[in-house]
Amino acid sequence: MSLPIKPPYPPMDALAVPEVPAGPEWQYEPKWDGFRCLAFRDGHHAELQSKAGQPLARYFPETVEALLRLKPSRFVLDGELVIPQGDHLSFDDLLMRIHPAASRVQKLSRETPSLFIVFDLLVEDDGTLLAKETLAKRRTALERFCGRYVRDHSRIQLSPATRRLGEARRWFTTKAGLDGVIAKRLDCAYESGERSGAVQKIKKARTADCVVGGFRYASKKREAGSLLLGLYDQHRRLNHVGFTSSMHQEDRPALTKKLEKLIEPPGFTGSAPGGPSRWSTKRSAEWQPLAPKLVVEVQYDHFTGGRFRHGTKFLRWRPDKGPEQCTLAQVERESRTPLPALVDV
Repeated sequence: MSLPIKPPYPPMDALAVPEVPAGPEWQYEPKWDGFRCLAFRDGHHAELQSKAGQPLARYFPETVEALLRLKPSRFVLDGELVIPQGDHLSFDDLLMRIHPAASRVQKLSRETPSLFIVFDLLVEDDGTLLAKETLAKRRTALERFCGRYVRDHSRIQLSPATRRLGEARRWFTTKAGLDGVIAKRLDCAYESGERSGAVQKIKKARTADCVVGGFRYASKKREAGSLLLGLYDQHRRLNHVGFTSSMHQEDRPALTKKLEKLIEPPGFTGSAPGGPSRWSTKRSAEWQPLAPKLVVEVQYDHFTGGRFRHGTKFLRWRPDKGPEQCTLAQVERESRTPLPALVDV
């Protein structure tokens, strides 16, 4: 590519905070429930990159086609791939798009086409690098770009943004398909691969992306009973932080086969699951170590002493997230609940 930045290019990341920050230096955007995606267009070639730096173009050919139909031949956009279903966004349909069979991908691209919601412009249509400019300048350039080229496009849309705190808070209750609110400093450049606090995310519920470092068989049959969750610390050690066992019963046989193919010690390289306690049997305390390949999103209520206080709720698999992105930083800044910040002003 002849662009000033090329894939893999780590996107700027958001710091999880308990409440929406206030002040004239902030811009607010919806947090969409999809796959983070950087889109690179250079002449007759377009490429999609996930948050973890993996190529996505083969899974979303309709998005590639949409990018190639735009008039400018050079640009880089940052945004979110989503799949609208009625008045909501379907993450399950999005997961189905990550499929090894090309015929299946083509079929799904017609049946459940994706929408690319853009919220940043990193390279202008003339090839100028904007990543070092402030968000205020980049947003102005993005709105100009979208006004010229994507105003009536069905597969690419501009994400709304506001500087009004009250409007941002109302998004939690009045906008369908949102995963929360993103707050961005207007005076900051695009910090590739960083989570500095210039971009902050406020989710509707406490969730964390965890590595599946191991699993336990169920006590009465040889199928997966619980997934053992891990988070990386600052020394890149994978620490056991809890478990989840709320997977659907009908999914467990197939899940067990998938997990057994990944059995590989040590599983956890930091703190590991303990042995039997007076509440557990020998069978329930045994666990199988896994290669750190799988990422799962769980919902939790409290995180103290380096662990989830109770069992977590299984939400979904996250094939778009790299295991190394699952760090303790996600849970270190929690408070009782983000809900007080969502009261209308």
